[in-house]
Amino acid sequence: MPENRSARDTGRSVRPYGWMLVLAATVLLADQASKLWAVSALSDGRNIPVIPGLIELRLLLNSGAAFSIGEGVTWVFTLTTAAAVAGILYTGRRLRSPAWAVVLGGLLGGATSHLLDRLFRPPGFAQGHVVDFIGYGGLFVGNVADIALTLSCALLLLLTLRGIPLGAVAKEGQPSS
Repeated sequence: MPENRSARDTGRSVRPYGWMLVLAATVLLADQASKLWAVSALSDGRNIPVIPGLIELRLLLNSGAAFSIGEGVTWVFTLTTAAAVAGILYTGRRLRSPAWAVVLGGLLGGATSHLLDRLFRPPGFAQGHVVDFIGYGGLFVGNVADIALTLSCALLLLLTLRGIPLGAVAKEGQPSS
């Protein structure tokens, strides 16, 4: 009988992990497809206003992190991102909460997409530039993965503040223990 209980428990834990992987794959594919479009459509230096003064599409190849910080140490971002991807995959195995599956799926998809840019885009292996193309009113330029990462971090903060643990499902409007 303990074997059946173990199988049931495993089935419950696989489901959120599976949803995490599906969301990560969706973010990864959407980000990489949009980057392929951006490189082909915006490489000529053209800017496309979406909401004039607020949102524009323009190509920027970023060798650094947010706001192009650390442009000379791209390899550090590559290693850090690879460790983050591995950590999310490992941590995700304990998932029981659908909300945390969304958090980790968004983080995993965004981080994996950025890692692929670092590994396989010019100028070379582990030193590639991340393709950014969504300009926000002259403040910064990002991409779909950045949106997923930002939204996931906001949800992570909310779940943490509400006391919802990674390995438990919250009951209607109340944090679980």
